Amino acid sequence: MTTEQLLQGLKHYRRIARQDLLRAPETPHPDAFRLHAEARRALYVSLEQYASEFGPQDAVDYALEQYRAVPFTTGSAEHEYPETKGRENGLENFFLMVGLDAKLRREARNARPKMKSAAPPAPETAQEPLSGEAGQV
Repeated sequence: MTTEQLLQGLKHYRRIARQDLLRAPETPHPDAFRLHAEARRALYVSLEQYASEFGPQDAVDYALEQYRAVPFTTGSAEHEYPETKGRENGLENFFLMVGLDAKLRREARNARPKMKSAAPPAPETAQEPLSGEAGQV
């Protein structure tokens, strides 16, 4: 995949996240849905910048590194941890887009930490890439 193809795909995902931002007020949990979409959108911007500067393979490596740091939120309510779930979702979409080997995805997933507390974490900063497209809040 060329850098240009990667950037086009990320731009497409960013547009989907933007559409989700616009429809957030119509969802059962508007704030969570908005944060999820914002997290994905911010992740895609971050990946675009990284890919533009370092190229597609380095962007994939960077995304894998980011994915390994995302804590599991399994078992939490749909509207809990929207930023974390958005990042996770966005990274998984990115991996599907680039056709990342399933074994590499599994290895990265297995390296992820468990959520440290029962209470939702404080909102993540805009500096940290966020994510998600398929399987939204």
